[in-house]
Amino acid sequence: MPANTLSKDERLCSRTAIEELFNGGSHRSMTVFPLRAVYVIRKRYADEQTLQMLVSVPKKCFKRAVKRNRLKRQVREAFRMAKQPLAELLTDRDETLDVAFIWLDSNLHPSEEVRAKVEKLLRRIGERL
Repeated sequence: MPANTLSKDERLCSRTAIEELFNGGSHRSMTVFPLRAVYVIRKRYADEQTLQMLVSVPKKCFKRAVKRNRLKRQVREAFRMAKQPLAELLTDRDETLDVAFIWLDSNLHPSEEVRAKVEKLLRRIGERL
């Protein structure tokens, strides 16, 4: 698998997995403004993806879908570029990580800043493992 891709398998789509992420008792979260990461670490099954992600930008912050979509694109791109060290660590430990990135600010930010914040969040999650 190429290192810098974001396939459909790496996106968190399952309703039960999303409910477990937000309503389950084992989830954790951390904030690096303007992003909040909610994540859960589970034991990995046979051919399950090691890292799955979800991006949420509330309509309360941005009424226009164009701006919400821009932020989601920025976060996905930043995740795509920064996920490799964490994915290797999870593969070695035979675990899987589901993570949701939630946008907190009502302002747009440059892509470089978003990339730095996502990298910092993923680094901190890796340190907690």
